[in-house]
Amino acid sequence: MINNEKEIALETQDLSVNYGKVPALWDISLSVPTGVVAGIIGPNGAGKSTLIKTALELVKPLSGTVKFFGKTLPEARLRIAYVPQRESVDWDFPITVRDLVLMGRYGQLGLFRRPRKADYAAVHEYLEKMGISQFANRQISQLSGGQQQRVFLARALIQEADLYLMDEPFVGVDLATRKVIMNLLHQLKEKGKTVFVVHHELDSVEAFFDWIIMLNVRLVASGPTKTTFTPENLQSCYGKSYALLDEALKISKNIESGF
Repeated sequence: MINNEKEIALETQDLSVNYGKVPALWDISLSVPTGVVAGIIGPNGAGKSTLIKTALELVKPLSGTVKFFGKTLPEARLRIAYVPQRESVDWDFPITVRDLVLMGRYGQLGLFRRPRKADYAAVHEYLEKMGISQFANRQISQLSGGQQQRVFLARALIQEADLYLMDEPFVGVDLATRKVIMNLLHQLKEKGKTVFVVHHELDSVEAFFDWIIMLNVRLVASGPTKTTFTPENLQSCYGKSYALLDEALKISKNIESGF
């Protein structure tokens, strides 16, 4: 008998996080299958980035559990790649583009093994894919915002992971990099990878994501975009600000359609 149920990529149970005495996430229980590109949306301060950082043990939860592929983070770590927010990176750190991307291989190499020719070849391959091979010897602060984002995407890709966590990858990038990221999401989806993206732009949700997680400290909804990204759930998620967002969405769609 064939089992058609998908493996669970990410599962949280009763996950709560406080910053001081202020709740950042409260009692979040969700389950997301493998093979989807999932957008994490919600108003400012909703806990979107906190969800990813807590899952990666960068933030300590008040309570609750997180599992990747049914396992704890230490057990599943080699299957996971992370693209942080650009604003959280020390761009003055003295490292070249090539060496930063090579760091993505360290999990596979272990502590005492030196990079092989194949690892350096992979660095070149992914820099080419991201269109930044000409910057391989530059210090990372010498790049534009879009180029910096591509470096971290290359570092994530070289890990050849099963699950990618991207924290606001579209923020502060140029149109060319935006297209690179859009194509990358499509390619990862075609390969059966799972991707989580913290995202702010509601007008592109239906084009980018086939799964959506809607947060406002609590979980508002989680499920396939077609059935979850609804006016009712948006109203619950964004509250009074939804009317303004809805109007902005209508204007954006009218511009795109030529009206």
